[in-house]
Amino acid sequence: MKNYSILNYIRYKEDIKQAITRIKHKPWEEYTNEEFQIKFLPLVENIARKFSTSQQASGVMSILDLIQEGCFGLVRATHRLDREKLIESDDPEKTLKSFFSKRIKGAIRRGIDINRGSMRIPEHKLNEIRKNFGKDKKTVAMFFNSIFLSIDANIGNGDNTVYEIPDETEPYNQEMLNAYLMSLLRTHLSPREYDVLRLSYGLDCERHSATEIANKIGINGSSSYVRVSQLKKQAVDKLIENVDHSQVIDFL
Repeated sequence: MKNYSILNYIRYKEDIKQAITRIKHKPWEEYTNEEFQIKFLPLVENIARKFSTSQQASGVMSILDLIQEGCFGLVRATHRLDREKLIESDDPEKTLKSFFSKRIKGAIRRGIDINRGSMRIPEHKLNEIRKNFGKDKKTVAMFFNSIFLSIDANIGNGDNTVYEIPDETEPYNQEMLNAYLMSLLRTHLSPREYDVLRLSYGLDCERHSATEIANKIGINGSSSYVRVSQLKKQAVDKLIENVDHSQVIDFL
């Protein structure tokens, strides 16, 4: 697959399209591994294309090579899928995409690392470098934790003020931060996660308590506030994982 053949690629796209149309619509937990592999081939290509334009893969692997490595990762992921968790999920499709995406990306990264050159860094070290990339990821975590997860502690102390940027001489900074946060939330979070953080922080409204948020997003029961707290932590973790250090450094 060293040569990028347009005709082969067009044929590949047509084959995928026809294969997907032959799969009958049914609950996600009833799909076979082979059907999952066909259904999520477009996801493999989308992820591979993002890698193809990155500095990480430039000059190392072609788009078709990246797609091939991603397909290997997808096949392995379908055999590791926990179907019980899929049944319990509120949004099975989002759960599947998240599960497969991580393993497709991992397979593509491994393929790039193997083909980059003769010097080989152990995979566990590469994962460690990515996960703890200097202090950048810790800075991102500090940024989002200080904004969203410190709110609960402030409520308990009777402090109803919204988190503010230290530079009080420029009040418009708060509006800029709110607008920027909303764009990050819309990009990386599900609608429910987005609403939980938006309402708890008061981005475009008054700040809400966990019980009020539960009522607004349709979570019922005596422990609904606990579920809201779980969603908030889940959303913040997702932001920390997906937002780059460069995207928040100007606000620190």
